[in-house]
Amino acid sequence: MSGELLMRHYGLTGTIRVLSSEVECTAEVTLLSGDRLILKTSARPEGRDSFRFQVAALAGLEGASGFAAPHLVRTGAGALMFEEEEIRGYLQTRLSGLSLHQVNATPDVRYRVGQALGRLSLALKPLKLPAMHRPVLWHVGCWPSLMELEEHLQSEPVAASVRLAMGNYVELIQPQLREVAWQVTHNDPSPFNTLLAGQGIAFIDFGDGCWGPRIQDLVVAASHLVTDPSLALGGSENLIAGYASVAPLSTLEAKLLVGLMKARQSALILINYWRAELFPAEAAYIKKNVARAERGLSILSALSAGEADMAVRSAGP
Repeated sequence: MSGELLMRHYGLTGTIRVLSSEVECTAEVTLLSGDRLILKTSARPEGRDSFRFQVAALAGLEGASGFAAPHLVRTGAGALMFEEEEIRGYLQTRLSGLSLHQVNATPDVRYRVGQALGRLSLALKPLKLPAMHRPVLWHVGCWPSLMELEEHLQSEPVAASVRLAMGNYVELIQPQLREVAWQVTHNDPSPFNTLLAGQGIAFIDFGDGCWGPRIQDLVVAASHLVTDPSLALGGSENLIAGYASVAPLSTLEAKLLVGLMKARQSALILINYWRAELFPAEAAYIKKNVARAERGLSILSALSAGEADMAVRSAGP
């Protein structure tokens, strides 16, 4: 079917290999010329709005500098995506490089990733995109209800840390989010979606992107890099500093950052244990970030609110 869609809407042929993906179908297309593309398709009803957002985001980032993102390949009719009665999709370039989780992320690499992420935030800031307010499970507005998934957690120490982090989010952090800047965000710049590419630092997979707090992308990226218990922020300091050098944090953003990181780690743990039970065949892929989140949450949970605020300020640009 992917081959037929590729020919029908783009007039292209090539070798097709299906890649791992939780929601949409993602396939790598190798053309006869050797060029590689990514074809994303979905037959789910919600796929239409998700794809409308994704293609508009990629189109809006064309010409931006300081980071790389995939380029859209227009259909033969010049459209950003194609839609048929039961399926829709789009075609983009495949970026070459190593994902951040595959490399030894030195302090310098983390700083440069932070800078690129700050530039991505600035490039997304003026965009007003279709379906940017659609329901997204990973949106901060969904986090208060995620404790309903607590029964799927397999470790009581982890469950206790999750309860504490989510309780703090609901009681103290969420009420203050209306006072920080909101904009379109990528919403999932994880080490799997961040590449060290020939074009510099690149970001892929905008499927969870939406309208949210500006610092959400920093929250997500930094929460994945909390791995070293000998450091106050577990090793995310350099990424935070790099981001702040490009997009300085407000006083409130700095104050809320660590609490948001702990809430995001908790959301990841809750959602992925639940989804792994729903889709056991994909459990290994779904849970690829869980161990890192659990370790990061244990490190950040040792900080008091004052220590967390001081650590973020010390990270500085």
